[in-house]
Amino acid sequence: MSTVPVMVGIGVLVPHPEGVELLVDVPGVTATSYDPGGELPAAAASAQVLVPPFLATGDVVALAGRLPELALVQLLTAGAETWVGRLPEGVALSDCRGAHGGATAEWVVATLLAVYRHLPRFARAQDEARWDQHRTEELAGKRVLIVGAGDVAEHTVRRLTPFEVSITLVGRRARDGVHGIDEVRDLLPHHDACVVIVPLTEDTRGLVDAAFLAAMPDGAVLVNAARGPVADTDALTAELTSGRLRAALDVTDPEPLPTDHPLWRAPGLLLTPHVGGSVPGAMPRAYGIAAEQIAAFARGERPPNLVENGY
Repeated sequence: MSTVPVMVGIGVLVPHPEGVELLVDVPGVTATSYDPGGELPAAAASAQVLVPPFLATGDVVALAGRLPELALVQLLTAGAETWVGRLPEGVALSDCRGAHGGATAEWVVATLLAVYRHLPRFARAQDEARWDQHRTEELAGKRVLIVGAGDVAEHTVRRLTPFEVSITLVGRRARDGVHGIDEVRDLLPHHDACVVIVPLTEDTRGLVDAAFLAAMPDGAVLVNAARGPVADTDALTAELTSGRLRAALDVTDPEPLPTDHPLWRAPGLLLTPHVGGSVPGAMPRAYGIAAEQIAAFARGERPPNLVENGY
């Protein structure tokens, strides 16, 4: 039997006016929009649920301490590292796993195609009105190692399969069709590309270190669609500068990347500014997942995406 208290007529603070409309059909819930950088509305005094904006910073985390009735923080992102261990006692945390997997997987496929078909080089030649005709590589036939076996990995496998690649999955623990993370160093030398899509935790921080990169074969491509601190920036910069490896990064450490950072000038790097999930459908999908979590909470059930249990 559930031990979660049943909430009647719970108040929810959302960072977008459209979020109010997207939550209007959730039974027993009254949503109010707020400005994360401004004054809180009167409804904040009795709000039990806080929905932070996308990629919230530490300043927004501090809002949790200003809501006396807060019982749940419901994220619009799958990554929860900014919030884990930083909420007041008794406040639960739920992520938005399942909302952004498709868009992120699309970014992974797009960057692999761009790297192998030399699209950044052709774009630079176009800017210079230079006809740079040459033979490129192809994605077909490549061996792709995916580190992470959750929602994003499932979407990535579906999108990569038509390109006739061979795919190996690595998860925290070995299971049918998935290798354990303890095997990753042995698997890396046998793959042309490594896609990293793990959450940022104490176990994954610095996972892609100098030894990890050294195990990748010459010319291999590292794709990081996880979080910047999952990779050792100095070690990666050194490998790119040497020309031995290539990379596609949607995340960096630090982030945003300072204008004088050597990564900007590293050869063989395709860099995007954390936009893997930034697509028109992101908001409706995120609020759809959030609505499911908040509805479960309002019924006195544990949200399916619970990360930290404050009950």
